[in-house]
Amino acid sequence: MARVMNTDAYKGIIVPIIMPVTDALDGKIDLERLREHVNYEIDHGVDGILAFGSNSEFYMFSDDEMIEATQAIIEEVRGRVPVMFGLGHIRTSQNIQLARRAAELDIDAISVLQPMFITPTQDALYNHFSTIAAAVPDVAVLIYNNPGLAGYPVSLDTIVKLAHDVPNIVGIKDSSGNITNLQELVRRTEDIDFSVFAGKDTIVYAGLCCGADGAVCSTANIFPELICGLYDAFAEGDLEKSRRLQFELNPLRLSQDAASFPSATKAMGNMMGMNMGPSVLPTETPSAAALEGMRQAMVQAGYLSE
Repeated sequence: MARVMNTDAYKGIIVPIIMPVTDALDGKIDLERLREHVNYEIDHGVDGILAFGSNSEFYMFSDDEMIEATQAIIEEVRGRVPVMFGLGHIRTSQNIQLARRAAELDIDAISVLQPMFITPTQDALYNHFSTIAAAVPDVAVLIYNNPGLAGYPVSLDTIVKLAHDVPNIVGIKDSSGNITNLQELVRRTEDIDFSVFAGKDTIVYAGLCCGADGAVCSTANIFPELICGLYDAFAEGDLEKSRRLQFELNPLRLSQDAASFPSATKAMGNMMGMNMGPSVLPTETPSAAALEGMRQAMVQAGYLSE
């Protein structure tokens, strides 16, 4: 059964793990390849795995597919790192149904994205998150704030109120990219046991300087040693090394912006020989120009040869 997350132990670099697929149209998850990638990530230092975050293409898969893949991840992890499960349905009741199914697995937490397409009031968002959390009271819940993809933010006041009011809402992945917002989340939840994770790969170091507990990084799928090294250097007090590694990471991550989300992460992995398969249609492989830009960034960083 799921267990409430120990936030003292739940820190560091969380990878929103890629879902390898065998075919772009059918989108069937390659479970054998997924298991291999789980071990690659753990062997290279990640502190946790998020199944079906945005880079896992959660919006492309059925609930049954998500549960099956998560079970495979849990079996392969064997308790070595925490496993989180991402929810992204628009309808509150559908999130509750999926959260209850996930709670039957040995997950450590669920992550709940604000509803896409519609624009709820902040009161409606409070009710949405708190109702889902109440439906699985023994499961740790993290808010996933992604205004860029959802189209609007979960406000700072709403997040702080949920953190203080709902016992099993114990953290947040903030993908706003706004360092002030991240800093205020840390400041305004210092009085409770609440974990704050940066959700933008380019501000991991800045987030840690503000007191964030870690980061959820899509590029950790490809460069886990670089990103985990960044975190570890900071934790060891070597701020100059941590900052230098952030600056090594930034050109790699920024080169992805020429491609459509989320195809760039899979494309980079494939260029590294990871055999991630294609993105699920209608997301297509990046253009030749975008691929070349990413390839050049990896060449300059020493990950590929000319």
